[in-house]
Amino acid sequence: MDVTVSKVDPKLLELLVCPLTKGRLSYDRERNELVSEKARLAYPIRDGIPIMLISEARRIED
Repeated sequence: MDVTVSKVDPKLLELLVCPLTKGRLSYDRERNELVSEKARLAYPIRDGIPIMLISEARRIED
């Protein structure tokens, strides 16, 4: 496993919401992202910090 992959504090995950939909986020450990299924966006986590900007999010394709 890559050492640069950070861990997300479960308490932080409970507090964070998608800035677009205000819905829940899930943690994708493999890609190190917070995923909003409703918005179909994945927000990156860089150096342990979630980047909660819509402009920085990756679109999730089917």
